[in-house]
Amino acid sequence: MPLRAKIQNPAMSINSTRKYAYATTSEIKEESGDDPSDVLFGSQYGVRTITLNRPKKLNSLDASMCRKIVPRLIEWSKSQMANVVVIKGEGRAFCAGGDIAALALQNKKGPEEQNKSKDFFALEYKLDHLIATYTKPYVAFLDGITMGGGVGLSINAPIRIATENTVFAMPETTIGFFPDVGASFFLPRLDGQLGMYLALTSEQLKGVNVFYAGVATHYIHSSSLPDLEARLSELDFKDNDSMEHRLRIVNSTIEEFCTGLPHDQPVSLPVGGKIRQAIDYAFQPANENIEKCLQMLQNLADMNPDDPGGSEVIEWAKKTKKTILQRSPTSVKVAYRQLRESPKWSIAETFIREQGIASRFMEHQDFIEGVSALLIDKPRRTPNWSPNSLDEVSDSTVQEFFPPMDQLHLQLLRSGEDADYKESPYAADIGLPRERVIEEYITQARPKSKDAVVQQFVQRSNGKQGVEEKVEEFLLRKTDEQRGQVVLRAA
Repeated sequence: MPLRAKIQNPAMSINSTRKYAYATTSEIKEESGDDPSDVLFGSQYGVRTITLNRPKKLNSLDASMCRKIVPRLIEWSKSQMANVVVIKGEGRAFCAGGDIAALALQNKKGPEEQNKSKDFFALEYKLDHLIATYTKPYVAFLDGITMGGGVGLSINAPIRIATENTVFAMPETTIGFFPDVGASFFLPRLDGQLGMYLALTSEQLKGVNVFYAGVATHYIHSSSLPDLEARLSELDFKDNDSMEHRLRIVNSTIEEFCTGLPHDQPVSLPVGGKIRQAIDYAFQPANENIEKCLQMLQNLADMNPDDPGGSEVIEWAKKTKKTILQRSPTSVKVAYRQLRESPKWSIAETFIREQGIASRFMEHQDFIEGVSALLIDKPRRTPNWSPNSLDEVSDSTVQEFFPPMDQLHLQLLRSGEDADYKESPYAADIGLPRERVIEEYITQARPKSKDAVVQQFVQRSNGKQGVEEKVEEFLLRKTDEQRGQVVLRAA
């Protein structure tokens, strides 16, 4: 039998006077009943390690784990002996998400238990914001499944390492939820409309494509991770070294272990090629709503199969439209609005607003129904969403998920100028170049050849692995050479 939530009056969906648990750092500590071994901590010279240790549950994140990690991160931030923090997972997953099955069972019991679920997300987002504004180099080894809550523990870090085992996804709309853990900040900052596509479809990125997409900042074979960790432990910084300097040293150290990209795995769909062009077309910002995106997907499905790449795009468009229509209609509409508005949010505002959205979903039937149908009930079944179609989800219903900031009261663990930003302060110096940066260079420098563009970015990055491949794919997809000059194709 499907679980049924006790739904509160929508007018009371966000209690503006309620204060969440764990209001201060001192309140975040282990509690009786917490698993003593779900997170393991280590120390080797200057490296401090966090190992997520629930391999049978794919290291799914729960409150017990958060209550261990937060105090340790704060302790290390004050220690002159701790130079670099490394987070990793035991087994075949880094972290496959939050323990949402437990939350769904909890929410079934009504408003009081739903408040406990809201408290979990408050705690999780406090941790994610702490990582996003951490004052020491924080390196995430994404060696395995990385989804949902695991994304929050990694994507908010300045350095994220993918391996051949990495599987990345944001599967929230599949279960009647929304892309959270900072997705409001990082998904719109992926190239083109890739972030919107990943949010609405839950599509997976695997292996080196996680790196090419910008989700990871480096790609290393998993067999090199132990040696890399040992090498990082040897790094030593002066007390007055800036964060920028420290990250530069860590970055160059990691590059020593980047010994090559898979030759049989070029930049591929959905990150590049014809499918990437289709993504940027179907989900373009000019579309005022998700229904317009679906219409553009239908336009692609109706294209001539004899056109270049036609049959591939047609198949993709049909599949993508069908996938979106299978997701929770409420989740899809909320996520669409979220990612259209969130580029204006700072990193602190991101987590505060996501807490408001998550709180409303804890009261909504679709979260209970989606988790129940896909993760709890045996055998799995198709969720029965309520409402069950996009046209039944009104603008006023979506608005309930976006209360004004003055009605949100999540108190983050860090505040002040160094605990907030509109753009990640180190992204441009560590990861692959963003496509908009390549576009700006072409527009301003008016290079004479594509080879000149590639060489420019390879030199800028000091020969960083992956730069040549990414720039070449971009040039193939979006530029032409005309009269001795590289020009951008019309959108």
